[in-house]
Amino acid sequence: MSSRSIGTKAQLQDPDYMPPTGQAVALGLQHVLSMFVANVTPAIIVAGAAGFGFGSGSPDLPELLYLIQMAMLFAGIATLMQSIGFGPVGARLPILQGTSFAFLPIMIPVVAGRGVDALAALYGGIIVGGMFHIVLGLFIGRIRFALPPLVTGLVVMMIGLALVEIGIQYAAGGTAAIGTEAYGNLHSWSATLLVVVVTLGVKFFAPGIFSVSAVLIGLLTGYLYALGTGLLPPAAITESWSSAATFALPQPFRYGVEFSIAVALGFCLMAFVSAVETVGDVEAITKTGADRQATDREITGATFANGMGTLLSGVFGSLPNTSFSQNVGLIAMTGVMSRHVVTIGALFLILCGFIPKVGAVIRTIPIEVLGGGVIVMFGMVAAAGISILSEVKWNQRNMLIFAVSLSFGLGLELEPEAVQHLPETVHVLLTSGLVPAATLAILLNLLLPERLRADPKEDAPD
Repeated sequence: MSSRSIGTKAQLQDPDYMPPTGQAVALGLQHVLSMFVANVTPAIIVAGAAGFGFGSGSPDLPELLYLIQMAMLFAGIATLMQSIGFGPVGARLPILQGTSFAFLPIMIPVVAGRGVDALAALYGGIIVGGMFHIVLGLFIGRIRFALPPLVTGLVVMMIGLALVEIGIQYAAGGTAAIGTEAYGNLHSWSATLLVVVVTLGVKFFAPGIFSVSAVLIGLLTGYLYALGTGLLPPAAITESWSSAATFALPQPFRYGVEFSIAVALGFCLMAFVSAVETVGDVEAITKTGADRQATDREITGATFANGMGTLLSGVFGSLPNTSFSQNVGLIAMTGVMSRHVVTIGALFLILCGFIPKVGAVIRTIPIEVLGGGVIVMFGMVAAAGISILSEVKWNQRNMLIFAVSLSFGLGLELEPEAVQHLPETVHVLLTSGLVPAATLAILLNLLLPERLRADPKEDAPD
């Protein structure tokens, strides 16, 4: 779609400009397509970790449909908070919100193997994290110094590394198949690899909206392959579709609420990281879309909207919300800064959120097919962290901070029994991997001197 046919350069850089209706709708749907799979994937992963996800055979499997429904609904509602705004809430910029991957390393240990009963503690943490995120909006600009690229890059990379195991498990047939002959069979891997190959091919060789929606197209291809090869029985689709309501409203506190100090601390820490990531997204949007710096009001409003979206998500059974960076890149690609375009996308997400049959179709995606998309997405999260780390000046000080933080974070995640004698609250936080890595990186960066006494890289001429 040519930007010249949408408006003048000044109009395209104006967040308040409304493109012609047909083009605005197409651009809005393009935003949704680029994030749709990533938005519902955390809900699928949390359900799988809890034991009522794909392939679990759990009687609570229908609850996954509700989680998917809420992921779509509250992504749309949080996006409206950003694009339209009310009072101090919202950046009033084309920021698309969605379910955050960043919180998964915190959420998975909370629910692991505990079924639907674990969701009460999970949502207690999400509510506390949302409230803390709102408070961060009051002074977010003054604490950014604590999270330079060395810290944020490590955190983002750790998120990706903490999740890549899930992609491989999905590709091999899911956690429910571990220990059986079915786990890791060639049929499962063929579906996964097809999704990866198609995703890469579309991303690099297809034009425009097809390239933007590469993961979605890869999953659709894998879905058809699963249907054709018997991995997905047609009866499963019919059953899921017929068992889902045509229209349903969200239910507040559907799973109850339970507050835990360990869970609350974990969510507050990740809210801090998420807030800073959103600041980066806002600055990227205004720089690439309007060639200007973000204002304090835009940054504060975006942070408030993040917190409000997460708080509401916790009340109604969704997961933490954040700005989606892939949509920032989409704005740079299209050159269209209009917040009304994103509003259209938000309305589509809300419509899907009220129609459980949409979630019922998503629920039938075979876990091996989803594994292909997850492998790509989580690998990209780790790669994004490495990209941020490329901005770091790698002297001995920064290398030591990175090394110590990575060793403790990744090591405790891989060997949680090493701290089994610690109190449960401390054990949960330390074995998340992300919490010790982020905490150490922040503290060491603030406390250690800027320069070692003998660092040849510091003394070397430019």
